[in-house]
Amino acid sequence: MTGAYWERLWPSLRAAFCLGVIVFLISPMVIVAIVSFSSAPFLTFPPPGLSLQWYRKLSSSSVWLDAMATSATIMLPSATVATVAGTAAAVGLVRGRIPGAGLIASLIMAPMIVPVIITAAAMLGVFRAWGLQGTRTGLILAHTTLAIPYVVFTVLAAMRLVDDRLESAALTLGATRWRAFWRVTFPLILPAVLSGMLFAMVISFDELVVSIFLSSPTVRPVTVQMWSDVRGDVDPTIAAIGALLLAFSVCALLLETVLTRQRARPLVAETAGTAPKIGPKIGPKIGPKIGPGIDSRTGRRTDPGTGKRTGPGAPR
Repeated sequence: MTGAYWERLWPSLRAAFCLGVIVFLISPMVIVAIVSFSSAPFLTFPPPGLSLQWYRKLSSSSVWLDAMATSATIMLPSATVATVAGTAAAVGLVRGRIPGAGLIASLIMAPMIVPVIITAAAMLGVFRAWGLQGTRTGLILAHTTLAIPYVVFTVLAAMRLVDDRLESAALTLGATRWRAFWRVTFPLILPAVLSGMLFAMVISFDELVVSIFLSSPTVRPVTVQMWSDVRGDVDPTIAAIGALLLAFSVCALLLETVLTRQRARPLVAETAGTAPKIGPKIGPKIGPKIGPGIDSRTGRRTDPGTGKRTGPGAPR
C-alpha cells in the first residue's frame, strides 16, 4: 500500500522539483528584463512604473555605443576564424586518420576545462610579449582560442554521422577530394557549422575574464564596461544592456535549435537513401511446384492450366 502510494506520488514530486529548479534559474533573468523597463531613477524591484528611459539613455550614450561596437568588431572576426579553424580541425580528426587524434581532441578541449582565470593570465603574459595586449587583434585571437572547442565538437558530432562512402563514391566518379568535400560532405554538416558559429558568437560576446585582462581604456568590450559600471555608480542602464545580452543569447539558442532540427533531416535522408531496401519478397516466389507440371508433394504430373493431377491414378 505504502509502495503504491509513493509510486504515484513520485512523478508529482519530481515534476515539482524540476519546476523549482527552472524557476530558480530563470527568475534572475526575468527580473533583469523587468527592471530594465523601470521608471525609477535607481535599481529597484518591483518597479514603480514602466518606462523606456533607460533604453533611450543607452542609445544616446557614446560610452555604451562604443563598447557595443567594440564587442561586435571582436565577435564577428573571432567567430568567423573559429568556425573555419574548428571545422577544418573536426574534418581532419574524423577523415584524416591522424595518429593520436584522441589526444589532439583533448588538447583542443583544454580551454573549456582549464579555469578561465589561468587561461587569461597565460594569454596576458604571451600577448604582452607580442605587443598585442590592449589591442583589438589580441582580443580577437583570445576569443577565437576560447571559441574553437565549441565549433570543433559541434562539427565533430555531425561528421561522425556522415557516411564516408558518399565521398568515396564521388571520388570514384572523378571528383577531386576538395570538390567531393564541398559538394557532398559540407552541405550535410552545414547546420552543425552554423550552430558552432552561433556558439562562438555567444562565447565571444559574453566573455568577461579574458577581456578584463586584455582590454584597455580605448578598447573595452561591453562586458568590461558593464563590470566597470557595477563597481561604480549603478543605474538601470546596466539592466537594459543586460536585457539586450539576454535577448541575443535567447535568439541564438532558438536559432541553434532550428539548425539542430535541420541538421538531423539530411542525415536521416542520407541514411535512408543508402540503406538497402528490404521487403517481404527477397527472392523468387517458392510454391508447391518445383518444376513445370510437377507437384512437389507427390511427384506426379499436373495439368499446367488447371493444376489438377493427370495420368494413372488421377481422380476422375
